[in-house]
Amino acid sequence: MSHLRKKVIAANWKMNMTASEVTAYLTNFLEEIKTVLAVDVILIPSFTSLPKSSELLALIPGIYLGAQNISSHDKGAFTGEISAAMLRDLFVRYVLIGHSERRHLFGETNDLIHAKIAIAHRHEIRPILCIGETLEERLAGKEKQVLEQQLREALTGFSLEQLANTIVAYEPVWAIGTGKTPTLDQAEESHLFIRSTLAQLSNSTTAQKIRLQYGGSVTPANTREFLSAPNIDGVLVGSASLDPRTFAQIFLQAQHA
Repeated sequence: MSHLRKKVIAANWKMNMTASEVTAYLTNFLEEIKTVLAVDVILIPSFTSLPKSSELLALIPGIYLGAQNISSHDKGAFTGEISAAMLRDLFVRYVLIGHSERRHLFGETNDLIHAKIAIAHRHEIRPILCIGETLEERLAGKEKQVLEQQLREALTGFSLEQLANTIVAYEPVWAIGTGKTPTLDQAEESHLFIRSTLAQLSNSTTAQKIRLQYGGSVTPANTREFLSAPNIDGVLVGSASLDPRTFAQIFLQAQHA
């Protein structure tokens, strides 16, 4: 079934790169990749880099803009927050929600994540829901329990169409920025479990439409291997996406996977 789902690679720049650095990055990246065909590319810069990125990507098909976070409120007295309407105004199509750094450093709960997903859907921004277990949870044999709770509490109550328009990114917390990665068998086992849980939350047809990404120490060397797994439809790239040529190599591996 995986061939029915278009592959999707995303670059999460986190708190790196200023607006003035974006032009050089995109120039170099586009030189390397030439055209985007078989793969959707999502660039997720900092908030201050969104306007410049939006302007530069306006005429480039197949490359979409994502945001790193979204407010769970529509508007009002929420100093420092960024609303869905503000993101839509910049032609943002995707938004990361529930990244492990938001969960662990900023205390985001599954309830808050659910509220953010709801507001994203209401404004027709596609959520990329990040889930994953810590090393402690994996060693205790609780990873499936953790993943199921994160999925159920974040996604219960949405329509089949909304679920089909959601990307789920599996990022084992112990693999993010550590250079450690799960084996291909471990990664596929987790993605298969995620898809079967999504089928329980929706139905098997909808679950087959939902694109699943792997994230955590993704490199050009391991991209094609991860994408060879039946239930892995893309990668969410952190530090390796900060170099345009490295990210282009990941793209080219995905294009030919």
